[in-house]
Amino acid sequence: MTSIGILGAGRVGANLAGKLSAAGHRVTLGVRNPEEIAALAAGIAPQIAFADQRTTARTADVVINATPGDTSLDRLAGLRAELCGRLLVDVSNATRDADDGLPGDLCYPGSSLAEQLQAALPDTHVVKTLNTMLFMVMTAPETLATPPTAYLSGDDQNAKKTVTGLLGDLGWQPAWIEDLGGITTARATEAMILVVPHILRRHGFKPFAVSLAR
Repeated sequence: MTSIGILGAGRVGANLAGKLSAAGHRVTLGVRNPEEIAALAAGIAPQIAFADQRTTARTADVVINATPGDTSLDRLAGLRAELCGRLLVDVSNATRDADDGLPGDLCYPGSSLAEQLQAALPDTHVVKTLNTMLFMVMTAPETLATPPTAYLSGDDQNAKKTVTGLLGDLGWQPAWIEDLGGITTARATEAMILVVPHILRRHGFKPFAVSLAR
């Protein structure tokens, strides 16, 4: 059992929390405002705890960033002390919205949110993954007709090994996990978000992933 803190209690965070808790991990959802807790808790499994984001980061062994990517860097940079020595799994994409509210442009062209987080948090092991799919696929990859791909980017091999184990708990088979290398490779997978709005406009909000076909 791993102590996992998830920063962000929206659809992504709540979805991950439910599956990881069901797999036997001790999960805490970190929210910005304590007054949010009562409203959120009604729809969440009772074994999942809630705390403010600072407490969540400080008390977990593994922290998952499920906050909106365009504000993640500012939020997490302020948690540098709490995240020191932690493994930070970044599943967010940093984009600016188009007029219809879908992703339009990257916030960090020529770089990535994951690289920016690693630079701001030098004492934290950042691993990028699960950012190339709709949120429901993160915890149910087996529901797609074609096996999806979960890409990994990170500088620390032990951290990526731990994340691979957590992906297994989410239903990802080893053959579906692609280790791309260091944290700089995250700029490739984060750029994949630019295809997502075009697919959504044509086909609606249906589960899919941007994957390798072999």
